[in-house]
Amino acid sequence: MGIGGISIWQILIILVVILLFFGGTKRIKSLGSDLANTIKSFRKTMDEEDKDKDK
Repeated sequence: MGIGGISIWQILIILVVILLFFGGTKRIKSLGSDLANTIKSFRKTMDEEDKDKDK
């Protein structure tokens, strides 16, 4: 149970709908691409560290 009988999932769905309603699609899209770039950079760095460790 969440707050006043509302579960966490229901709160998250309401927040997503509010974001979409107020033009948050551009922000969500940019957040998604930023997150993807961050993950790619992290993986690249980890691979380079593993190669340096093996030498």
